[in-house]
Amino acid sequence: MSDDHNSNDFTEPPSDLALKVKALESLLVEKGLVSEEALDALIEIYEHKVGPRNGAQVIAKAWAQPEFKEWLLRDANAAISSLGFTGRQGEHMRVVENTTKVHNLVVCTLCSCYPWPVLGLPPVWYKSAPYRARAVSDPRGVLAEFDTHLADDVEIQVWDSTAEMRYLVLPRQPAAAEGWPEDKLAEIVTRNSMIGVEEIFLDSDDDGEVISS
Repeated sequence: MSDDHNSNDFTEPPSDLALKVKALESLLVEKGLVSEEALDALIEIYEHKVGPRNGAQVIAKAWAQPEFKEWLLRDANAAISSLGFTGRQGEHMRVVENTTKVHNLVVCTLCSCYPWPVLGLPPVWYKSAPYRARAVSDPRGVLAEFDTHLADDVEIQVWDSTAEMRYLVLPRQPAAAEGWPEDKLAEIVTRNSMIGVEEIFLDSDDDGEVISS
């Protein structure tokens, strides 16, 4: 499944802010201040690479170092800050761990509160009204939209991010990735797994290729 979720179930008309941003983007291109290609590349970097890669480093370190994992779960702000990932929208963080019995899902029911320093910009579907409502009322249905199907005995805990607290999911480490170095572990961690809508699986060749995340 791709990193973005394109289901029509999570599509809504753009907000006034989104329209203003689009108008500003068009003006910058029209005035020749930036090319459309450069603007698209910049958005791609911040939405899919800079932020999520920071979070991936946090998760990889937690998988590889039990002491860091314990610190991360106990005091997420301090542990994340120790890696240099701080800033606006990430002042108050809590990390919640997926286990064989509990699966965590993050949403912001009021708007789109999101931990920018570790995940970058929020995806469109995360900000949509259908996701914000259904993540609470029908979390299994939402997960199914992302091809995530959990056993009936797995409890789903939904965490509502606010201006006071933002959440990051610590996904389960694939058994095939046990003993991997942190840099290789970070390569298999995806944005969606840190929101909790997907899990991480590796292909049968055990070469680090993510086939479902």
